[in-house]
Amino acid sequence: MNSENFQAGERLVNAAYVRQGWQGRRAHELRVRTLLEQGKCPEEGWDESTIELFLHELAIMDSNNFLGNCGVGEREGRVASQIVARRHYRLIHGIGRSGDIAAVQPKAAGSSLLNKLTNSVVLDVLRLAGAKAASSCFVLPMATGMSLTLCFLTLRHRRPKARYILWPRIDQKSCFKAMVTAGFEPVVIENVLEGDELRTDLQAVEAKILDLGADHILCVHSTTSCFAPRVPDRLEELAEICAKYDVPHIVNNAYGVQSSKCMHLIQQGARRGRIDAFVQSLDKNFMVPVGGAVIAGFSDTFIQEISKMYPGRASASPSLDVLITLLSLGTKGYRKLLQERKEMFSYLSMEVKKLAESYNERLLDTPHNPISLAMSLGKLDEENPEAVTQLGSMLFTRQVSGARVVSPGTLQTVSGHAFRGFMAHTDRYSCSYLNAASAIGMKADDVQVFIKRLDRCLKALRKGKGPQEGPPPSVDLDSDLEKCKIEGGGGATAQP
Repeated sequence: MNSENFQAGERLVNAAYVRQGWQGRRAHELRVRTLLEQGKCPEEGWDESTIELFLHELAIMDSNNFLGNCGVGEREGRVASQIVARRHYRLIHGIGRSGDIAAVQPKAAGSSLLNKLTNSVVLDVLRLAGAKAASSCFVLPMATGMSLTLCFLTLRHRRPKARYILWPRIDQKSCFKAMVTAGFEPVVIENVLEGDELRTDLQAVEAKILDLGADHILCVHSTTSCFAPRVPDRLEELAEICAKYDVPHIVNNAYGVQSSKCMHLIQQGARRGRIDAFVQSLDKNFMVPVGGAVIAGFSDTFIQEISKMYPGRASASPSLDVLITLLSLGTKGYRKLLQERKEMFSYLSMEVKKLAESYNERLLDTPHNPISLAMSLGKLDEENPEAVTQLGSMLFTRQVSGARVVSPGTLQTVSGHAFRGFMAHTDRYSCSYLNAASAIGMKADDVQVFIKRLDRCLKALRKGKGPQEGPPPSVDLDSDLEKCKIEGGGGATAQP
């Protein structure tokens, strides 16, 4: 209610009580006003009542919620189910217009305001996470793969002679298919083995640019977040090569926002060389439903070009989900989640290392990977090659999701390209291994249960032999977590 309505209410209820209610309402409104004026994620998270009040007030700014509205067009925000209407807070018109996903809709001032605010708040969080120089971003209702495709299609207009995309190998289907779907030919740059780690072959990248000609290369398509033993690409050096030869650089930062290491690489790459855009998933970094991504960059002009390439309007659901989440968490809550993820990575590393050693295996030394780790399965493979593939299915049936068991030599074809050793990021890695990752939202209970179930599976596969030496792995949560904070969590822990 506005001030006039509150004054009218004083004729019905004691004026002192009404004024007290008005002051309570003002507290909510001051939060909203600060958000609108600053466009930044609040430090303290909002309560649900403030968020819902804000969303309802945005919704009544859209024409489909006007009292007495008469719609005679083909798209008037009509919804048959009230459950669907409530699920979307009656923000039905979506975002953007046919010419630009970032444009304001005349029929939907509330939805347009939601879109602008979401992009502004997300940009603030990307800067908080480490990409301090990022100047622009927008949320898309498409996951990372299709968002990468949109970036490549935008570059097509800038580089009409380009046919190739240089891609340091990362065995993940969607980023490869993104290049093929955009109509380009991926040039796979094989990784080099340094210790246990698979790293970017910078010499091969530069040699390919000279061989194919810079004008014929659309961009370098690099990766930050990845499964160990692959580690993030050498972004700073790649960015320098791209600047040297005037070749665009697109970064697949799928779940890298949650890692200060990945975000620092992007920041430094943009400072020292060239990064045109970096793309990240909403669900992996902000714990919202699958279906959205953020395209960000250091040039407002290029990011706006990408937004104008999106054909038609778009669903507002991903924008709504991430805005609600960030308003709920605030910067303090999101920072806490980032810190907890780091602690869980150290804890997971320590527990996997102890378990691996008890079975005469080892935690692979991948200090440059801040999210994923790998445990060798070489001894298990020697005893029973079939046991390695069985382990993955055993873990899955025991409700362990996300763990990956990789056996070198697997051949798989993706969009017509044959990858030998697929999932290992190289034709043949030195041993079989198991992946696990510490992603945002992971809890100590998840680590404990994973270690217990993995231990049982390994015992069963070793036909009751059990660990080679020593007691079962420790799951003393308090002492182990304290040790992680003091010691840094073992060989696989990356520097922050």
